[in-house]
Amino acid sequence: MLHSQISRMIPFLSLKDVTALHGNEIEAAVSQVVQSGWYLQGEQNERFERHYAEFIGSGHCIGCANGLDSLIWIFRAYIELGEMKPGDEVIVPANTYIATILAISENGLKPVLVEPRRETLEIDDDAIERAITGRTKAIAIVHLYGRNAYTEKIGALCRKYGLKLIEDNAQAHGCRVPDGRRTGSVGDAAGHSFYPGKNLGALGDGGAVTTDDPALAETVRSLANYGSSRKYVFKYTGRNSRLDEIQAAVLDVKLRYLEQDNAHRQRIAAYYYENISNPLVTLPARLDDAQNVYHLFPIFSPRRDELQKYLKDNGVGTLIHYPIPPHRQECYPELACLSLPVTEQLALQELSIPIGPCIREEEAATVVSLLNSFS
Repeated sequence: MLHSQISRMIPFLSLKDVTALHGNEIEAAVSQVVQSGWYLQGEQNERFERHYAEFIGSGHCIGCANGLDSLIWIFRAYIELGEMKPGDEVIVPANTYIATILAISENGLKPVLVEPRRETLEIDDDAIERAITGRTKAIAIVHLYGRNAYTEKIGALCRKYGLKLIEDNAQAHGCRVPDGRRTGSVGDAAGHSFYPGKNLGALGDGGAVTTDDPALAETVRSLANYGSSRKYVFKYTGRNSRLDEIQAAVLDVKLRYLEQDNAHRQRIAAYYYENISNPLVTLPARLDDAQNVYHLFPIFSPRRDELQKYLKDNGVGTLIHYPIPPHRQECYPELACLSLPVTEQLALQELSIPIGPCIREEEAATVVSLLNSFS
């Protein structure tokens, strides 16, 4: 029986509605670029990079084609600078989206997977030190779901062993760590994705690297521009990975509203935390709002697939993040021998419910009512 409160489909996330929130300004910005006749590496990129660096709290921001590339260029730059070499190890959470691991292996580095904490969903900082060897060169943390993954213990381990701290900030634009700094500024370098569904999303692919290291910034910028920092002069064998002017202009508009949009996500999340009550549904540990910008709102159920169908039948869109963990993917047969029970359980039970800058309070109430009535 369909739930009586449903008057329309509640989408998991409507990108059309998200764009419409600031549609007039976005259209004006795009029109300005079109009329300018300058579509790559121009004023829009310079403006957005400056504004985003200021927002994050980093000395440098380098736009690139997408979030995966941003991480690839960080590791490649460290190799070019002699800080790493192929065969070195990078510690990474086992339950991340595969892009984090792809960026490591793309550079001939070895990903070393560490389990998350079940209650926080982020890398278990108590397990990291046991994974460190003489070949370890970096710890890559992922602010998964929009939740802060950084802890003082992770920072201390990096200092103790002389490791680089790399942040995957693809899902956490605007998030903060306990001391008030924004994620994306606490490590040696951070990769950011502006995929349309992100808290700060473009109208297509886009990404950026932030860092306080000028040498790293210069190397990343060159690598993403065919390996060139001066026209027709190539220091590196790079690739073409640039953020175009239209996407930079769109992102600069949306950046002005990011904190406002995140605040709406936080209000909806608070309602979920305070009202979801069903023994078949588990929520992750609640962080203070500063440490969670709720890119996603994951719930967990041993009957996940039944729950997803039930919600769909009652007009609520959901997604699973992520049904197959990286070590079970066909592209990484060398990881298949790993036993990672926490990661595997999360993959079997996770379901993301609607959250975003457009979901209405009455829609959130319907989602809660349905979850509480599932049996």
